Amino acid sequence: MPFLRSLLLLVALCTPALAQDGAQAAARGADAAQALKLYLEGVSKSGQRPDYTKPPAADLFRQVFDLEQLAALPPPTASDITWVMDWFDAVKETYKRVMFFGTKFSADYDQAIVGQNLKEYEDQYAVAMNFMLRLMAREATTVFLFMDQLTPEERTPIREEGIRKFRAGGAEIVENAIPPVAAGMRPANARQITAAMRDTRDVLAKFVLPDDRSRIITLLVKVENIVNDDEVRDNLAVFADRLRAEQSNAK
Repeated sequence: MPFLRSLLLLVALCTPALAQDGAQAAARGADAAQALKLYLEGVSKSGQRPDYTKPPAADLFRQVFDLEQLAALPPPTASDITWVMDWFDAVKETYKRVMFFGTKFSADYDQAIVGQNLKEYEDQYAVAMNFMLRLMAREATTVFLFMDQLTPEERTPIREEGIRKFRAGGAEIVENAIPPVAAGMRPANARQITAAMRDTRDVLAKFVLPDDRSRIITLLVKVENIVNDDEVRDNLAVFADRLRAEQSNAK
């Protein structure tokens, strides 16, 4: 696939290495996500497996989940809502393509294949989940800022329902991130994921809806009692404590 590889690299590398603003960062991530999609489709048709340790997959994956670009952005504003949602959508879709490679993303997916992907691509899973949690926290902040500036008339039932679904989906991402930490994941990867929870706890505690918050707290307690790594356990405990505090404030 020499021609395809050259095309993918050209698409992904045609923008500056460090985005000057969020819209550029989002566009760069979306371009890389699309190029990685083409790569995975080609690999699937050839009956092979993706290799994220070599170009073009390694470069494209790094550009989709570019933590350096995310960290370099200025504080969120309400006007960021379009590009941050576009970036998050691209990130979610890429995560699904990586973890569900070889099976369909639906209720009847092949659990054995996903388990194989999680084992083989554990490092990529940790990078993706770390980034996704942090980007989700930024998106949540942006959405709250956007809603706060609306008049009562502009806060329509459709918008309110959209926010509720977004919050429920965010809780699902957090829940899905927790069990692999207790399932024999390498300590460095578990630390990476739980550090993202710890660092974004103030935003995510407010973002997650009360019923989802209670369920996540219960799951965190179970996992805390299983993991052996002190740093991972501490990260989970800090996250759980912040969720409990928010739950108490909401009563």
